[in-house]
Formats: sequence, C-alpha cells, structure tokens
Amino acid sequence: MTDLLLKNVRAGRDPVDVLVRGGRIRKIGPALEAEPGMALEDGGGALLLPGLIEGHTHLDKTTWGSPWYVNQVGPALTDRIHNERQWRASTGHDAASHARALALAFLREGATRIRTHVDVDTDAGLRHLDGVHATRQELADRVEIQTVAFPQSGLLVRPGTAELLDRALANGADVLGGLDPSAIDRDPARSLDVLFGLADKHGKPVDIHLHEPGELGAFTLELILDRTQALGMNGKVVISHAFCLGGVDAKRLEGLLGRLAALDVALLTTAPPSRPVPSLRACREAGVTLFGGNDGIRDTWTPYGSPDMLARAMLIGLRNDLRRDDEVEWAFDCVTAAAARACGFADYGLAPGARADLVLVDASCVAEAVAQRAPRRLVVSRGAVVARDGRGA
Repeated sequence: MTDLLLKNVRAGRDPVDVLVRGGRIRKIGPALEAEPGMALEDGGGALLLPGLIEGHTHLDKTTWGSPWYVNQVGPALTDRIHNERQWRASTGHDAASHARALALAFLREGATRIRTHVDVDTDAGLRHLDGVHATRQELADRVEIQTVAFPQSGLLVRPGTAELLDRALANGADVLGGLDPSAIDRDPARSLDVLFGLADKHGKPVDIHLHEPGELGAFTLELILDRTQALGMNGKVVISHAFCLGGVDAKRLEGLLGRLAALDVALLTTAPPSRPVPSLRACREAGVTLFGGNDGIRDTWTPYGSPDMLARAMLIGLRNDLRRDDEVEWAFDCVTAAAARACGFADYGLAPGARADLVLVDASCVAEAVAQRAPRRLVVSRGAVVARDGRGA
C-alpha cells in the first residue's frame, strides 16, 4: 500500500498530518482527511524525519549476519586490500546475500537510500557487482541502492581492470569509482585520464576514494579538479575521505575549498577519529557539500560500523565539535539532504511531490534524535510501512 495518511506527527513545533498518494507526499498540514482506501497510521506525536541516506558503504564486503571474522591483517592499506581479496576468494563470500542482510538492517534503522561501492577486480571480475545488482533488484520497492563500480585493488596496477570497469558501467553500475591515483597506481595523471575517460564515455558520475595525506593528496585533488573542469563534470564528482584537507595549511585549504565549491565537487566523510578530516564548518562556510557515510561495516577491514545513520551523524558531530542544537542539525544534514544532493537521489525531502520516505523517532527535536540515536518508531518507504520499532513490517 503506497496510499497513506500519517496522523499526529511533528515536523516542527506543531502537530501535522502527512497525506501520501501513489508513494509520494501529497500534502503536509493539520487535520488532513483520509481519502477512500487509504491506510491510516497514528504517529503518536513522534518527530517526523525524511528517510535517512547512507552515502558511502560497501554492502558487498560485509560479514553482517555471519559468524565473527577474526581480524589479524597488517596495518598498511595494501595489506588490507590483499587480505580481503584472498579471503573472499577462499571462502566464496557471497555478495548478494550479505548485501541483502545489511541493506535490510539499514532499512530497519530508517535508511531508504544507499550508495554502495562494489569491488571490481581481475580476480573476481564482475561477480560481486552482479550479486549486489541482484539484491538491488530484489529490494527495489523498499530501498534504493546506487552502485559504484570500485577498483579496490587499483586501476593501472592490475591490467584489465579498466576493461572490467567499462563493462560494469555498461551493465548498470550507477557511478564510477576510483582509488588513490598517486599512492596506489603511482601514475596519477594517467590513472585519472583513464578513469575520467570511462566516465565521460558512459556519461556517469565519479566517486574517488582519496586517502592520500597532506600535500600528496592535495596534489592529486588538484588533478581531479582539473579533469572535472575540463570535462564540464560540475556536480558529478565526489571525493570520498579527502584526508588531505585535514592536513594542509590554511591558505592551501582555502584555495582547494574554493575550487571544490566552484566546480560543485562534494566531499564524503566518515568522520574517523584516527585520521585528519575535512572540517564540516569550513566546508559549509566555503559552500562545499560535505555528506556522511559509514564506509565498511563489520568486514575484513574493520569490526566496527552500524547501519544506524543517526549514529553516524552523531560521530560527525563529535568529530567536528558540534554542540549547539543548530550545529548538530548540520551533522543531520550530512545523512539527509546533503547526501541526497551529492549522490543525486531525486525527489527527496519533506515536501509535496517528494517521495514518501519517512521516519518517526521518539525525540523532541533533531538534535536530540542525533545525540540520543533515537529509536525508530516507524519507517515508511515509497509510502509503504517497511519497519516498526526496529523490526521489519
């Protein structure tokens, strides 16, 4: 059922109702009347939020729902890449079933849209992507999954990867991913030329993991911005992590943020405590979109992570020293409207005409919802109730 009248909820101070027809919000206001054949839900005065958004995860890698993975991997990025590739091959790790388990866990916590990076490499080919695409199709009426074809093992260093990425985009991947063109591929100009050439060929946006620190990362970032400008890809590029922006001097940072804003290049942060990160306050002041995601959740890289995007917003708030209620709302924006803009999720928000993705929480305001990771009383996706009190409907 995608026709619904949600009664007695709070989008501000006063109670309102939400009228949904055909999976979209038709009206928001007081004392609305149900139309014939329309389902009725009483919100009990709960706070109304838009559907939450996971802007960067790896559904294909997770061990969610499986026995605990004992992590004994070395400390380097390449250690983790090689370990994961070998483990997945030796265990026959199934991307489809694990992606399904984690995507449904996200949904129960109110995340109705997910951008997931999916490994494409010369060992597994498109096997992981095919698995996630099967899950995407199965869950399409409940959760929107956007896939990024991601060369986790590198692009140039593993010949044949570019051809696989080409096939991945032709086979329905939504976005082209990239990884550390300087540190991994050791030839950033050529690596980025290949990457942006593929994106331009298929008319797809780009999302590049940039872990490179300090001036090395800033150099790579400039090369990315040069290609964004040359190809007119304004608004179609995301830089994930961008640790370099937390480790350059103020003048260098000002220049980079100015170029990012001018080209409408967005930044993704997981707000890790162990690495320098872009400042949310500085990004907002410069007009740069910064949004949030978990990265991996319970996989061979990390035992941490949670499908609760309010918890991720809280971590973004903590990492950026956001204390005032209006500042905590900035962190909430990172997992809602800012993520929708950056990822290109259309028809988003709490307004007539938007897709009816709604979350009810037991909180007095957004800041309390974030700080207390308020329980999800009800989750609605495309106008249908999909979860109640943390359980699937």
